[in-house]
Amino acid sequence: MNAHVQIDQPPGVPPLELTGERTLPDVPAENYWFRRHLAVYEFIGARVAGLRVIDMACGEGYGSEVLSRSAASVLGVEANPETFEHARLRYRRQNLRFERGLVERHGEPSSFDVVVFLQTIEHVHDPVAVLEHVRSILASGGVAYISTPNVLTLAPPGAEKSDNPWHLKEYRAGEFDQLCRGVFDQVELLGLFHARKLRVHELALELGWDAVHTRLRVTKPFYDRLVPAISTRDFALRQGRQPDDSSARRPGVARGAARVRLEAALDFLAVCSRR
Repeated sequence: MNAHVQIDQPPGVPPLELTGERTLPDVPAENYWFRRHLAVYEFIGARVAGLRVIDMACGEGYGSEVLSRSAASVLGVEANPETFEHARLRYRRQNLRFERGLVERHGEPSSFDVVVFLQTIEHVHDPVAVLEHVRSILASGGVAYISTPNVLTLAPPGAEKSDNPWHLKEYRAGEFDQLCRGVFDQVELLGLFHARKLRVHELALELGWDAVHTRLRVTKPFYDRLVPAISTRDFALRQGRQPDDSSARRPGVARGAARVRLEAALDFLAVCSRR
């Protein structure tokens, strides 16, 4: 069995293989990254009830399916032909459809209440042009949810970016906030952090757990149990220090976390509004 290929796919649905460009469900070794991305989709899914949603660069389609559980309609847009075909065959709901297209051009002006654009802005050559297009397809009063990894927690210390060959630019909190504010009327920046058992694991690493599990020779059995057990509840979205120094807590964001340091976040989620 190839550990980097999806397992247990429905009949007639071709499995996808990990390439580093996108995350996938049904790959046990990928569960940490899948749950990390899924946690953000679930957060957004709770906020799109009855709305028209477009999920740009939707990848395998699992996030579009989550959004379709409450939205009036969801359009998943994916450029890669194999990934698009997989999504189209696997995820079927009356209010969900998939189309092949490029994030720079897909979608009609003012035709969606919500644009979801997760973990992709770091892949594009002209992020400002892409965000301007995202804004253009939002209806008045619409909201775009845009996420990206934090270069400070993804790349080695002092490095300009990680070694992911698909990433062209990785952002610090201030850079990402400024990018979004240059296009949208209002921006709220949230950070995704470890919670529950992943927070305990994080603290253990700070206390030297890496050396302990290596010395005890329990590395493989420990992580063989930990990684598959990770769930979306092991991540939490928290508000950070905003440029306007606002400390109001957004409903659904973890309590007691209104002013965390976004520099320590795993990923950033910008909630961007159009008047």
